[in-house]
Amino acid sequence: MISVSGKKWIERKINKNSIEKIKQDFKFNDIISKLIISRNFDINEINSIKNSFPIINDFTKNKDFINATSLLEKCINNKELICIFGDYDVDGTASTSLFAKFFNYIKHPYFFFIPERERDGYGPSKLIFEKLILKKPKLIIMVDCGSTSNQSVEYLNRNKIKSIIIDHHEINKPYPKSNVIINPKKNINIFLKDYYCATTLSYFFLEILVKKIKSSFNISHYLIYVLLALVCDVMPLRKINRYIALNLINNFKIKDNIVLKTLYEINKKENNLTIEDLGFFIGPIINSGGRLNNSKIAADLLISENFDIIKKNSLELTRLNNVRKIIEKNLLNKINFKEIEKNNKNVIIYYRPNINEGLIGIIASRLKDYFNKPTIVITNSKNILKGSARSTINYNIGNVIKKMMDEKIIESGGGHNMAAGFSIKKNKLMEMQNYILNDYLIKNKNLDLINTYDSKISLNGINKDFVYEMNKIGPFGNGNPAPIFLIKDCMITKVKIIRDKHISLILKPKIGRSIKSICFNSLNTQIEIYLTNYKKNVHVIAEIHENNWNNKKTIQLNIKDLIV
Repeated sequence: MISVSGKKWIERKINKNSIEKIKQDFKFNDIISKLIISRNFDINEINSIKNSFPIINDFTKNKDFINATSLLEKCINNKELICIFGDYDVDGTASTSLFAKFFNYIKHPYFFFIPERERDGYGPSKLIFEKLILKKPKLIIMVDCGSTSNQSVEYLNRNKIKSIIIDHHEINKPYPKSNVIINPKKNINIFLKDYYCATTLSYFFLEILVKKIKSSFNISHYLIYVLLALVCDVMPLRKINRYIALNLINNFKIKDNIVLKTLYEINKKENNLTIEDLGFFIGPIINSGGRLNNSKIAADLLISENFDIIKKNSLELTRLNNVRKIIEKNLLNKINFKEIEKNNKNVIIYYRPNINEGLIGIIASRLKDYFNKPTIVITNSKNILKGSARSTINYNIGNVIKKMMDEKIIESGGGHNMAAGFSIKKNKLMEMQNYILNDYLIKNKNLDLINTYDSKISLNGINKDFVYEMNKIGPFGNGNPAPIFLIKDCMITKVKIIRDKHISLILKPKIGRSIKSICFNSLNTQIEIYLTNYKKNVHVIAEIHENNWNNKKTIQLNIKDLIV
């Protein structure tokens, strides 16, 4: 079937015998069994649907973790000053806060540094270290950065300053000559190498250290920061990450964390915590300081135990996030989406010299979501260009950024599967574009551009019981996407434009109950034309969501496409 937006949709093909086996062995219904198979759940993931599953630290015998904890233990015993160097996004900020919480608890001397995006650039540089070593730290712990900082680490070594790198970005030999590098991507045989963000690694590292030195510090109080970071860093919500999410989402109380409690109160939210809240409410607020050149404030917020500081920083970050929304809206309004669509490149590369450097990642994310293609947004920053990339699951953008850095196409950069950042000289822009487009073709030459939905369902079949069963395989996110359904013969009623970009409506079956629906970011698209003008029945491609407002649950369809 060809949709109104020009996409080809077919039902995902699943072996019927496999579905029957899952139904018989685990007593799941037809659709849940189908979803389990399509996502390739392993036996532990299947068992976790009906049973609680422990969060297991798989690094207790890892050589890098053992060496790093021994090094840090010696620094603690010798009361040596430690510097925590974190990246300016949620993952870097959350990682920094875990170490700061621990050092505060054991009353160990430390300080932390979060670079400013425009002033300092990404990651540890020799120039920054020249300033930081004036404070005379004996150890620098780099979190969510450092994997490509060979020259900077060499500078530390010359000055007899020890270093630990805890990171998850792409890394190639020769590695930085740090005392210890914790990065799952050092060893390509590690099964879950793409599952760990820096905050997860920092959490498990501190868990091992706390047990080793017999501290009473309860690291589990801050597991929520791990979930926040892995959601905001778009880690797969599968296996260990799914178990973390299930443990927290089902049991976490907002009132138990003063930071989240304050953010909820300031923004007048009363619902229980959800994955969506972490990714679309809390994450953007934490990120707003780094985007608008006040990076330290978010770390201060997560680290502090003082209510006055927490409230002050929460108010300021909320204000900055509102400013960010206005700037973002203005930037998106200036983009010619039809021209980008007409060019029909496999990777969108969008260059505008005057975009706020802190917002290029968000614009890349919006374009990626809109076109469902890897996207790079580039802006001018002083005498060099800065780029931010967001990708789809079929293209490891961090890997290609690292390759271009090795081949001297870009000046510096780093990233992981889904996101990356870099610096490039303007005269290299065309070379970079050609390299990426060619690389994408090579890696995706057999890519099937057909879109799939999981199953057909009638509008009348969507009810609270159905949603309850479907959510058993959640929470949904990267690696475990919300199921997509084909819902036939729906009548469009009560159409309304929201915030000049979304379309709200009611879908009505021939007989039965109507369901509230929304189509995000659909203004000025082919879908808008049909939603606002088409008078006949349509087939809808949609996700089924459960909204929780003031602890009242309602069902809503998130429309992805239409077939007429």
